Amino acid sequence: MGDNLNNMTPAVIFEDNHIIVVIKPQGVPTQADDSGDTSLQQQIQTYIKEASGKTGNVFCGIVHRLDRMTGGVMVLAKTSKAAERLCAQIKEHTFQKKYLAVIVGEPKSRNGQFIDYLLKDDEKNKVSVVNSAVNGAKQAILDYKLLNTVDAKLGGESKKISLVEINLETGRSHQIRVQFASRNMPLFADAKYGSVIKGTDLALWATELSFTHPTKGEELRFIVNPPETLPWTLFDFGRKQWKTR
Repeated sequence: MGDNLNNMTPAVIFEDNHIIVVIKPQGVPTQADDSGDTSLQQQIQTYIKEASGKTGNVFCGIVHRLDRMTGGVMVLAKTSKAAERLCAQIKEHTFQKKYLAVIVGEPKSRNGQFIDYLLKDDEKNKVSVVNSAVNGAKQAILDYKLLNTVDAKLGGESKKISLVEINLETGRSHQIRVQFASRNMPLFADAKYGSVIKGTDLALWATELSFTHPTKGEELRFIVNPPETLPWTLFDFGRKQWKTR
């Protein structure tokens, strides 16, 4: 499949009979939605079907999701057994995901944890931080580490922007975006949640995935760097796209 992170085609970085690991492009929905746009799941189903020469439907299980505007590394299951076992790892918190984000501002502490209750307005496709007593509110927890802060001239003025690494303990819709925005540190180019800095893509990237292979028991780890575009190019990552087995 595609090897360009800036197009709308996912790049396959690992595949066997049980799983397929891809780089999801930004702007592509993980699953089919009301937009009618072709989803990542549909693209991978087509890829598996063409690669295997099968006719009819093929299995492609979604075990975790990325928001449409978030890109990065994802694993999909090629069998129902693999899907079931990967979902079990997620429930047992042995399936690890790390994200990188560029935020406008600078956290007070180099390391921290955010705990909030979030409520999603499905009609507006927007999430808010609410009181825990609000009906339908779901707890959201993330841990972050500040990697670097730089002064950047953006829109004619100098602003501090920071690169943070994020570990999600829960996987709520728009969780990273709304939890940082509620603390006056919106993500770069995130107009929905208050960023006044404009950009082509939201500065949120699923950079690392660690899990146990669902049938072989091997520990797998995949790391994928963000695109080489602003604001990512303002920071030195010092690592390449890679995987270990």
